[in-house]
Amino acid sequence: MRQALVIGVGNAWRHDDGAGPAVAERLRGRRQVLVLPGEGTELIEAWRQADRVIVIDAMRSGAPAGTIRRFDAAAAPLPARSFSGLSHRFGLAEAIEMARLLDRLPNEIAVFGIEATDFSPGAGLSPDVEAAVSQLVAEIGEN
Repeated sequence: MRQALVIGVGNAWRHDDGAGPAVAERLRGRRQVLVLPGEGTELIEAWRQADRVIVIDAMRSGAPAGTIRRFDAAAAPLPARSFSGLSHRFGLAEAIEMARLLDRLPNEIAVFGIEATDFSPGAGLSPDVEAAVSQLVAEIGEN
């Protein structure tokens, strides 16, 4: 079975929005990874040839900072409100639904959302998000 493509979505220069890129960068060399800012059409193109995809992005759902949620995006839409308004307008949730309509969704697409709190300009993750990134790197790196 082919290894999954890992896509880290976000902006490392907006504190916790850099959670997805942080996971992807730490998996570089162990996995095929891409780091993307989260523009929807770019995401659809990135997973075009992949059968299995893992996407990591910061989210805002009201859960405690550092909470990790897993979604099977091939089976059901993402909670769009939790992924909207971060650093991209036509972002991950919209890209998944557009790809579903165009029959361009990978067979398997798991989305990991890391609950974030600080989207202000600047580098570095908050402590709870940093802990979640480490946990997710260990989990994805083992599978």
